[in-house]
Formats: sequence, structure tokens, C-alpha cells
Amino acid sequence: MNDIGVHDPRTGRIERRLTPPSRDELARIAADARAAQPAWEARGPRGRATALRALADALDKHADTLLDALVRDTGRAYESRMEAGQVAAMARRWADAAEPLLTTAPRPSSVLPGITLETAPRAYPLVGVITPWNFPLLLGLIDAIPALAAGCAVVVKPSEVTPRFIAPLRRVIAEVPDIAKVLAVVEGGAPTGAALVGLVDLVCFTGSVPTGRIVGAAAQRRFIPAFLELGGKDPAIVLPGADLDRAGSALLWGACANAGQSCLSIERIYVHASVHDELVGLLTAKAEQVNLAYPEPSDGAIGPLIDPDQAAVIAAQLADARAKGAVVATGGRIERHGGGHWIRPTVLTAVDHTMTVMREETFGPLMPVMPFGTEDEAVALANDSDYGLSGAVFGPDPAAARAVARRLDVGAVSINDAALTALVHEGEKHSFRYSGLGGSRMGDASLRRFVRSQTLIDNSTTGRDPWWNTP
Repeated sequence: MNDIGVHDPRTGRIERRLTPPSRDELARIAADARAAQPAWEARGPRGRATALRALADALDKHADTLLDALVRDTGRAYESRMEAGQVAAMARRWADAAEPLLTTAPRPSSVLPGITLETAPRAYPLVGVITPWNFPLLLGLIDAIPALAAGCAVVVKPSEVTPRFIAPLRRVIAEVPDIAKVLAVVEGGAPTGAALVGLVDLVCFTGSVPTGRIVGAAAQRRFIPAFLELGGKDPAIVLPGADLDRAGSALLWGACANAGQSCLSIERIYVHASVHDELVGLLTAKAEQVNLAYPEPSDGAIGPLIDPDQAAVIAAQLADARAKGAVVATGGRIERHGGGHWIRPTVLTAVDHTMTVMREETFGPLMPVMPFGTEDEAVALANDSDYGLSGAVFGPDPAAARAVARRLDVGAVSINDAALTALVHEGEKHSFRYSGLGGSRMGDASLRRFVRSQTLIDNSTTGRDPWWNTP
């Protein structure tokens, strides 16, 4: 497999070359993990929890090194600190949760006397995890850790755009020998990911809808499960009577954190006509207070576009919107600083659903704002999408917001806030429409994705009369 140039998002320069494993090398890595998996599963949830807590300790120990690599991968500071802090907590959470979720006990049959059933989880031996570049470490481990807790071995293939964190993560893994036997992280691009799907028993993919279709089709041909976390075009609804100052701050966070480079970013804002102009004014004023993280990552909140190809996508959406009558209240252009691509928080008005900015995923800090007249209209606009990942509703009180939220065709809705699923992982949710396929990545169901149920049916009686002599 050919080597790949790794760009620095802040300078635009190719910093180094990435050399993926050959097909034979990848097959050996997968085979080694698969060979170690039975012993790992046999440790039971309590034994695996001990190793996961040791992994969490190692993540804490090397947090500064991981953070430095994440900043170099993404060009941003605040979100990288948040990301580095979340992964150790994730390992401890699953270490605590695995035993009660996976422990079972025999039970009598309600149909036949003397029959006992015992259902136990059986882990999928080898899980492949293919992850994107927007949150490299978090998304590299968000599926891998519960899979390990369930008893699987895991091979992770992160994005070729942000591979700098791989080396320090490998050093963390190496400090926990029991984990090192069953968790491998490999470099590579699309060919490596495609080869990995051919080697595993279950695949988790996070990325775009087009690539997700390819991964899903490849998994289907192999008759293995595929859990697909794909794109989003998350709506927010602001009802009359909502706290507009609070809504403006939350929307700015939900749309512009990580420079909008998140599948659960707020990308469409629907505001009641009676408060539309006031909300736009507040949102614009708040957006203009947010600085670029330049020349140093800590100098502002808006980092560079991590993948330079995304700049062309955003520029095309802005051009289409302007051509169809949209008005830019603030921001609205790609800037070049130090060789990187940047865009400031952008507020658009006079938008409608003929514009690509209202229909296609942006992955940038764009906030198109559209008025509505009635709740029914707001719900219809929010649901008029190919996507259904998450959303937000702001109302005069929680009950009013919840009533509207329940009508949205999305997996999770933040009430009087935005993008809470980025921080709160306990609630189970499914991805609607093209936003994904498969079980919930959040909540207890996340771990259960990685096991199959096997039931032993035990007849403890003296036996049964031969069926051929039964009248």
C-alpha cells in the first residue's frame, strides 16, 4: 500500500509520510489479536476491568504527550484538551459497567418443568474500528473500549489525515501488556480500511455517508455486522419565549466548537419569526467575539480546517447560498493564515431549503438561520432532511421544548442547550435516516453491540418418555 502525505493543518505543508502496513502485515496483526482473544474473553468482565483501569491510568500518565500530538493533528487547543480528558474516563466507565451488564444467572423455564436456561454473552472475536479525523483519539477509542470490555480483540484504523496521535497511543497501550495483546492501532488510508473489513468479525465505521455505504456493502458480502455512524445536518428550533441570550451562546457552541467539524454540529437554525431578528443580532454579536486560534493554538477558539479539502466544500456551499439570495451577517469566507485554511463563525440569513447549505453536511462553523411561523412548520422544516443524528430545541420552559423535541426524527435532542451528546454518553440513541445504521453507540447498548447471546437449556429431570411411545 502506497505511502501517504500528512499535512499540517496550520501550515498546509506535508509534514511527513505515512507508510501503511502491507496486506500481509495487516493480516498478521489481525491474526495475532484474534489468537489472543479467547484468553482475554476468558478473564471475565472483572478481569478485563482491571486491565481497562490500568489503561486509564496509562492514558492519564501520558495525557500531555497525547494532547501535544492531538494539537499537532488538528491545530486546535480547547477541544484537544477536552478530548484527551474524556478517554481515560471512558475506560473507567466501561470497566465499572461491564460486569453488571454481562453477568447472568440460570433461570427456570416458564414452559417446561425441570428445564433451566442460562443465557451468556459471547464476544465477537475480532472487531475492526475505522475512524475519522475530527476527534482522532476520542473516536478512535469510543467503540474500541466497550468492545474490549465485552471481551473482543480490536484493530483500530484511524484517519490518514490525523495520524500523529497513533505513536503515543501505542506507547500507552504497550504499558498494559494484557491490553497490548488484544488492541492494535494501524496507520493507513482507504485501502487499509477496506482490507481490515475483510479480516474482522464486526466493523464499526465513523465517517461520511458515501464511504459508509461502501463499508456497509463490504460487511454485507462477508455477512458480518456493521455499525455505521455517519453524517449529520442537525437542526435547532428556537420557540417564542425562549431565553435568547442563552440560546445564542448554546447555538454558537453547538455550531462552532471544533470549527464546526463534528457530525453533531448544529447546522440549521429555525427561529420563530417574532424573535428571528433579535436572535440573529445576538448570534452575530457573539460570533464576532470569537477569535481564530492563530498564530498559536491557544490564541482563540476557532481552529483551522483539519482537512484542507473541506475548504472547497464550505466555499461551494457559501457561493450557492449567496447566488440564491442568502445574506451573510458575519464571516462567510475562507481565510488563509500560515498556509492553513480557516473560517470564522458565519451567520447566514434569508436561507431556504433550495440551498445546499441547508441540505448537505457542512462540517464548518456556518449558522444559517431561517424563520418559521408555527410549531408544525418548525418541525416540518427540521425533519425535512436526509439526516437524523441529533438536534436541539429552546423553549420558554422544558415542557414546551420537550413537546417539540419528541416530534423530531433524530436520535437525541438537547433541551435548552446544544450538542450535549458530545459530552454526555450515557443516553442510548439511534441514528435516523442516513445518519447511521445499527445499535446505539451511547448508553449500555454500546457494549451489548459486541456480544451475541448463547443459551444453555438444561434438562435436570430423569428424562422423558420416548416420543414414539407417547399416545
